[in-house]
Amino acid sequence: MPTIVPIAPFDYETCCSAIDGLRHKYPFLTCRVIGRSHVGRAIFALSVGQAQGPVLLAAGFHGTEWITTIVLLRFLERVCESLQSRAELCHIQIAGALEGRALLAVPCVNPDGIQIALHGAEAAGVYRAFVSRLSGDMCGNWNANARGVDINHNFGAGWQTLRQLEQEAGITGPAPGRYGGPSPESEPETKALTRLTRLRQPRHVLAIHSQGEEIFWQYGGHVPEGTEKLARIFAAASGYELVKNEGLASHGGFKDWFIEKTGRPGFTVEFGKGKNPLPLEAFPDMYSKLEYLLALAAIL
Repeated sequence: MPTIVPIAPFDYETCCSAIDGLRHKYPFLTCRVIGRSHVGRAIFALSVGQAQGPVLLAAGFHGTEWITTIVLLRFLERVCESLQSRAELCHIQIAGALEGRALLAVPCVNPDGIQIALHGAEAAGVYRAFVSRLSGDMCGNWNANARGVDINHNFGAGWQTLRQLEQEAGITGPAPGRYGGPSPESEPETKALTRLTRLRQPRHVLAIHSQGEEIFWQYGGHVPEGTEKLARIFAAASGYELVKNEGLASHGGFKDWFIEKTGRPGFTVEFGKGKNPLPLEAFPDMYSKLEYLLALAAIL
């Protein structure tokens, strides 16, 4: 079983340590910095295989959802372990299935937000006073980045419609969550992910969030070819429910942007059930339900 990626509160230092451990044990795992947050924290992309058109998995969009970074790094460790030992993962011969293909992972899109949610306003650097004021010194529910922008509202898909919905909900400026920013892709975290996506041209993407045990697979009237088939396979593999976006979750997300801009399948997977942040003691059972979905996503 994996030992490098701990089941622990997953702050930036823990993430960096886990990535260093994986790179040391699995030299074929490549890592590069694709951008930096407002506070200067690195945003990493890890990959196995060099083929164009990889599958892209991304996590850690929201501060209270730091458990999703554990999910993605734990899965990547399991993949690397299977590649090195030529063993099966979820009854799949991963080495053969990934031959001529690539898997690309961005485990922590919003490192500042996660650091703030775990350690409070002090983790916001030069934005410390700003974050303290917005949160009322109660940072445990912080989901935005250090500038008070919700990264998963900052992608350019139906952004003007989302802005109107936010204003109707009383969200008119920086906040602990749900504010889409001054313009689409205004944030360095968003730009890092869209730049990587444009460069590598994934054949499909999964954005891992928590919680709900749900799979979102459409955006507006956009249903790329093959999407419904993949969605049903993922639902059958995990027991998760297929659902449609509603309200403030209807626009501005990464999978929304990917579907609209590329015409290829994109999915948001809501890991686990409960209240964010999800309890670590439930992680093994929650993860076991999702691993087969992730393995299929990586090879299909």
